Amino acid sequence: MTDHPSERPDGEHSATRQDRETPFYDHATGGWGSLRSVAHIFSEKPSAVALKILGDLNKPRGVMCSSCAWAKPAEPATFEFCENGAKATLWELDRKKVGAEFMADHTVSELKTWHDHDLESSGRLTEPMRYDTARDRYVAVSWEEAFAGIGKALRAMDPKEAVFYASGHAGLEASFLYALFARAMGHQNLPQSSNMCHETTSVNLKTFIGTPVGTCTLEDFEHCDAIFFFGQNTGTNSPRFLHQLKAAVKRGCRIVTFNPLRERGLVEFIDPQDPLQMVTGKSTQISERYYQVRPGGDIAVLAGLMKCVLAAEDSAPGTVLDHDFIAAETEGFDETVSAVCAASWEEIEQQSGLTRAMIEEAADIYLSADRAIGIYGMGLTQHVNGWLNLGMLCNLLMMRGNMGKKGAGISPVRGHSNVQGQRTVGIGEKSAHMPADKLRTLFGIEAPTENGLNAVHACEGVLDGSVKAMVSLGGNLIRALPDRQRMEEAWPSLPLTVHIATKLNRSHLVPGQESYLLPCLGRTDEDIQASGPQVVTMEDSLSHVSASVGQAKPPSQHVLSETAIVARLAQATLDPNPKLDWDGWVENYDRIRDLIAACFPGDFANFNERMFEPGGLYRGNPVRDRKWETESGKAQFTAPTTLSALGQAPGARQMTLITLRSNDQFNTTIYGYSDRLRGLEGCRMVLLMNRDEIARLGFEEGQVVSLSCAIDDGVARRVDGLTVTPYDLPPGCVAGYYPELNPLIPLAYHEKNSATPAYKGTPVEVLS
Repeated sequence: MTDHPSERPDGEHSATRQDRETPFYDHATGGWGSLRSVAHIFSEKPSAVALKILGDLNKPRGVMCSSCAWAKPAEPATFEFCENGAKATLWELDRKKVGAEFMADHTVSELKTWHDHDLESSGRLTEPMRYDTARDRYVAVSWEEAFAGIGKALRAMDPKEAVFYASGHAGLEASFLYALFARAMGHQNLPQSSNMCHETTSVNLKTFIGTPVGTCTLEDFEHCDAIFFFGQNTGTNSPRFLHQLKAAVKRGCRIVTFNPLRERGLVEFIDPQDPLQMVTGKSTQISERYYQVRPGGDIAVLAGLMKCVLAAEDSAPGTVLDHDFIAAETEGFDETVSAVCAASWEEIEQQSGLTRAMIEEAADIYLSADRAIGIYGMGLTQHVNGWLNLGMLCNLLMMRGNMGKKGAGISPVRGHSNVQGQRTVGIGEKSAHMPADKLRTLFGIEAPTENGLNAVHACEGVLDGSVKAMVSLGGNLIRALPDRQRMEEAWPSLPLTVHIATKLNRSHLVPGQESYLLPCLGRTDEDIQASGPQVVTMEDSLSHVSASVGQAKPPSQHVLSETAIVARLAQATLDPNPKLDWDGWVENYDRIRDLIAACFPGDFANFNERMFEPGGLYRGNPVRDRKWETESGKAQFTAPTTLSALGQAPGARQMTLITLRSNDQFNTTIYGYSDRLRGLEGCRMVLLMNRDEIARLGFEEGQVVSLSCAIDDGVARRVDGLTVTPYDLPPGCVAGYYPELNPLIPLAYHEKNSATPAYKGTPVEVLS
């Protein structure tokens, strides 16, 4: 722990003390720093509509934030948004505009030299455009020309040669139609942004406990006795969650964090809506213990915690393990125990970077809790052995029955605002994502039975030429992908690229042979259709679905809703089918929600009547009733086969790379150049290392170096121009920003079962 006066004096029991000679934010998360950041966003006087939207953000009949996917409480605070939400909202309400006039002044080649921040801050897209190869510019086209051109190109190819990608932005209505369009066309090539982050969860959690999503609700945080965090940065990625954590700590809940970086949001928090804390500066300590585990070391940590639980049971038989739960609800316990017992403490310490005493200290907190929640982020999922990370966390929770009871469970914290919801309504490459019998009955569609392409497989198709079209419903796919240099070189060979977007980004500057840019409404914009104003819906991380009501005037009369664009593309591509009432669905989104309820009746019964429920319509989760929708019908213990989540251990002069997002960033959107909560400012081309490693490798602070991938697969991957910056990190690893360091991660270096890229565990070498 740091020696900050607001923190407890026993903080020295954490894995390391803060090195105050390195960059460091010496304040609590939230507080005046957060308010100053929001004030900076308001440097241009906001409109009355913008202020109203912020006041209604994440509240019933308001706008649902387009930033993170954290839950919307049934009783919202006065201001139910954070600085990230304010940034995302005002970024979308940008008054600057990008249309044919802007494009006439800038070639695509010139725009490629701009920074990502400058591209998006150019303004909102205002009219449909097509790339003109001869002029190297986007030029205006009518919507009719755009839809006709795209439809003609899609009809001319085998359906399986087309890929329909989706970011997590579009509401459930557009997402459902998008998934339906793909299957009506004859393919299930529906990769999504979760393929790059939480697909490890969707695939493996389903195997372990029978659900592809987390099991907790906000109510659980009111009853838990302990929370264990693994690889999640709440202060930057989901700041509103800090309010639940503060309340939990105040009533006595104990929080333990395992993460390579000491992220301020999980150290201490000053609630900007708490006048006493703001006046006195007295913060709430969030983590009672904070351990800086080595990247890939979480399996070892969890094995150590499990050994401690087993030792406690041996000392007091029948009082520690939940024997009834294990016997009635699970399989694989004995095999798992044997594997854990075979792991030596020496190996656990070596792989985790923590001492046995530290792990035993954390285990004491777990053992003191009747109800515990496991929280995790991409620090667990973006590893080659991410499946085992999750399996081991499930193991630890299940040993004491912490699944299917109030105040307990497992809870991944998702990033994009509707990334989970899109999966729920059918965006996904598997037949199971959209019920074939419903498609046949409702629409007369014989859906494909062959699984489609996820993000990695779609990229392999771009490289080998088997993919001919890439349609993107939002997002900045090329920038988000691993192996970015290879992908940017291959992308122009695509016969067709289509981008549905609110703002200009770098993916738009790598056009295919025929390329279209289609401007869509944002979450904040009014959506007026033939039947009147429409609402859209989205699902949060805790499986609650909320309606969002846009309130701002669209940036142009030529901008269409995502729902309308998807429907018009489908009409231009597919043969007529009277059961596919695209016009009627666009006219009134209630009709789409009725279809969603018909396709997924267990999740969306009375959807239209319930979408404005305070806190959202809860879809439910079978695990909460201890119903295990696994192959065996029981929850599965998972025997560890390794103690490292890394796919390849680094050599003596090699390091493990962790990619990070800054405090001034959301996914690939760069709002500015401040990483305030880490004490870093001004430049994103930095390489963070601890001082001992800088010296060991013979480098100096401020030296400009290169980073190369240490995986030998015949492809050279390198990023130049990185400034060596000392930072409080465990030995053996370096850190730098996503997406700048994405070119270093091989496309084939991914999680074993889900193909999630290993952004948090790639071996690299630092070069002078």
